[in-house]
Amino acid sequence: MVKVTFTLDEETVATLRRSAGRVGKPQSQVVREAVRDYAERIGRLSDEERLHLLRVFDEVVPRIPSRPARAVDEEIAAVRRARREGGRRRHGRRA
Repeated sequence: MVKVTFTLDEETVATLRRSAGRVGKPQSQVVREAVRDYAERIGRLSDEERLHLLRVFDEVVPRIPSRPARAVDEEIAAVRRARREGGRRRHGRRA
């Protein structure tokens, strides 16, 4: 084990002491477990973030046009041809 010193506000210290007393563990063990739990949650979406993304998904998906794959392939081919030929022409000049 490595001994470290942290400065915590009174409310956090009180919460730590209550929590350690409630579960019958040393305060240092409660801190270790809390840090481990926090580290595991980093990078995961909160419930609020997850619900927001699901709402956005539900809003955006119905807007996706349903076109036959052939129409999409033709549009992609047209874009590629235009790029190879120097882009689309407008009013007789290159855009």
